[in-house]
Amino acid sequence: MRTPYKIDKRSLTVAALGLLAACGGHMQVAETASRTSGEQRLADGTVVIPTDSPKLREIHVGAVESAEVPCDEVISPGKIEANPNLVSRVTLPVAGKVASVLTKIGDAVERDQAVLTLESPDADAAESTYRQSQAALTQAKANLNKAQADYDRAADLFDHNAVAKKDVLTAENALVQAKAAVDQAQAAVDQTGRRMQLLGLKPGTFGQKVTVRAPVSGKVLEMTVAPGEYHNDTNTPVMTIADLSTVWVSSDVPESQIRFIATGERIGVVLAAFPGETFHGRVTRIADTVDPQTRTIKVRAEMDNSPGRLRPEMFGTIRLTDSVRTLPVVAVGAVVQDGGRTMVWAERAPGRFQPVEVKTAERMDDRIPILHGLRAGDRVVIDGAMLLRAQ
Repeated sequence: MRTPYKIDKRSLTVAALGLLAACGGHMQVAETASRTSGEQRLADGTVVIPTDSPKLREIHVGAVESAEVPCDEVISPGKIEANPNLVSRVTLPVAGKVASVLTKIGDAVERDQAVLTLESPDADAAESTYRQSQAALTQAKANLNKAQADYDRAADLFDHNAVAKKDVLTAENALVQAKAAVDQAQAAVDQTGRRMQLLGLKPGTFGQKVTVRAPVSGKVLEMTVAPGEYHNDTNTPVMTIADLSTVWVSSDVPESQIRFIATGERIGVVLAAFPGETFHGRVTRIADTVDPQTRTIKVRAEMDNSPGRLRPEMFGTIRLTDSVRTLPVVAVGAVVQDGGRTMVWAERAPGRFQPVEVKTAERMDDRIPILHGLRAGDRVVIDGAMLLRAQ
């Protein structure tokens, strides 16, 4: 008969005590780690951070605000242009050799400021013509004096029956012709004097240079002239001056969106040169035809450019809003992407942050409108949201 196996009660007791000691050691390690981090992550994703944690000081919270958000927007690429009504193309008044150019591209000039000078034979010709007209006027006045004297003598003799009536009529006719000659000579003097004035010349001197002056105040945008060149063509511009105190922004708006735009409406313009800044203007002209290739319509708006920051050929985007509605808005830094979802971290209590999925509208400068998920007045993390994501 087999002897029954006897269990040593003392050995069981020792084993049980060892197992309890091991479990207690693991529990102690877990509690130590928990006390070290001090952070809890709940089942719904909420993160709880002790108020005395250094990490909490790196997380900044702000209130959700409300703002008017555009609806039914027209967004289209645009380009800055000089106002064509304030652009002047300078041509030479006469043919000649360019003596000096008194300005350069980019310079600001005032109306009637000298921009270049010419040496031209037309200047001496104008002086000569002026002198000839002056001499003709002097001769005409002398003839008038003689005709007046002849008429007075003939009239006196006729009063004393010393001459016939026809002699008086002949003298009177000569006097009338002499007066007409004086008027014609005076007109010639005025005409030649006016030409001298337009050329910037002073009567009485040969060898003067012709001075070309700026027709408008503005900036020199283009120049195709240099000292020493001889120019025969007086129709081709040698300089372009534009007043840039106001500029145009032009855009090709899709045919399907032109119904949202009307003359006089206010638009916003965002330029690549000034990101995050919005300029404003008003629609001044909408083209009467559709571009058959692009199916777009040219729209132009006028913008104030008193500070001079806007320059022709700058590119950007125009935005016209047909209506607005009030929505909650948050700072750009508050919105994060997590696993394909758009999230914000809402503060439920000091140090307690819950992830909230939101639906956003198009970004407005440094803010993002929220279509669903938040209300104005809610408090969300605006800086440091990435510190709350699960590792």
